[in-house]
Amino acid sequence: MKVLVINAGSSSLKYQLYDMTNESVLAKGLVERIGMDSSILTHKPTGKEEVTEVSEILEHTTAIRKVLEKLTDKEHGVLSSVDEIQAVGHRVVHGGEAFKGSALVTPEVKAEIRRLFDLAPLHNPPAIMGINASEANMPGVPNVVAFDTAFHQTMEEKVYLYPIPKVLYKKHRIRRYGAHGTSHQYVSRVAAEFLNRPIEELKIITCHIGNGASLTAVKGGVSVDTSMGLTPLEGLMMGTRSGDLDPTVVTFVMNKEELSISEVNSMLNKHSGLLAISGSSSDMRDITDGWEAGKPNETLAFEMYEYRLRKYIGAYAAAMNGVDVIVFTAGVGENSAIVREKTCENLSYLGVELDKELNKVRSGEPRRISTPNSKVEVLVIPTNEELMIARDTLRIVQESK
Repeated sequence: MKVLVINAGSSSLKYQLYDMTNESVLAKGLVERIGMDSSILTHKPTGKEEVTEVSEILEHTTAIRKVLEKLTDKEHGVLSSVDEIQAVGHRVVHGGEAFKGSALVTPEVKAEIRRLFDLAPLHNPPAIMGINASEANMPGVPNVVAFDTAFHQTMEEKVYLYPIPKVLYKKHRIRRYGAHGTSHQYVSRVAAEFLNRPIEELKIITCHIGNGASLTAVKGGVSVDTSMGLTPLEGLMMGTRSGDLDPTVVTFVMNKEELSISEVNSMLNKHSGLLAISGSSSDMRDITDGWEAGKPNETLAFEMYEYRLRKYIGAYAAAMNGVDVIVFTAGVGENSAIVREKTCENLSYLGVELDKELNKVRSGEPRRISTPNSKVEVLVIPTNEELMIARDTLRIVQESK
């Protein structure tokens, strides 16, 4: 079965086409600047040259039509016909409490995703646009939605509830939902396979750290706690997000600076984190360069980031009464050897012992970076959310027949 995986944003659309007989990527690409007369489609067929096209793409239906044209193009395509695509998988950020796993798209499923617009106003509306565009271009082809929040639906009430009046949960479902669930689920499974151990026997802390970042405590293969909350703002210090802070900071700053709700929300999501402390960049590569050069602001940003990351790892080891495996993944987790090194240096009380030479290796494959004597396995595992979505899509379509 060939499965097209789509990740639709408000003005962009990422795609990957899989041949699920061997889980190979046939092509991938990105449509940028949707809604403009100078939209850019970058198409990368496996084994062929990358091609870029600039044209007017005013909405997602046209974007997907352009993608399908590229996939079936005689020179740059990988399909003889659109009919070869037998299913489409979509990434959806928020599934609320309604979805504990991926689901076949139905009118009822789309209605529920729309109902959750308030919880993910920047992400769920484009997802619906992507689904509708897929249905318009490929009528009769089944669509499946995979939710970033679904993996965390196994958390207990004592974990996901906030200590605020419970009526707010009953009326508005204000609770911890988490994010990056597809990534956390994928790397925890790969970790168990890599170690050749049953995932049911393992306590794993997965560290998905990129520009957005979250940690998850995975016990016996299920999420028991995660650092992001009602929204992706809670938890770790990130590229431009503040992470945890005293809630009173919000009202205090609004009062002192006469900021509106939207302005303070923008401050916390787009102008905080590494960017705010360094004053120069939200990119960990720039922060690391500044730290190595002895620049005080970048040094402080790096140290705050590492400290909060390490503190959460310690908290989740306590939550699970131990840890067997720590996994680093995503942009920073996979590529920043110094972040991994400095974090693990101060986890010796858990029995973590890092092999500094192995830690410097960059392979693009799952690998161990702890020593044979380490009581905790430390792994670097490249995440692959698209493959996880493709697998779920294949499974659900096959089960629905």
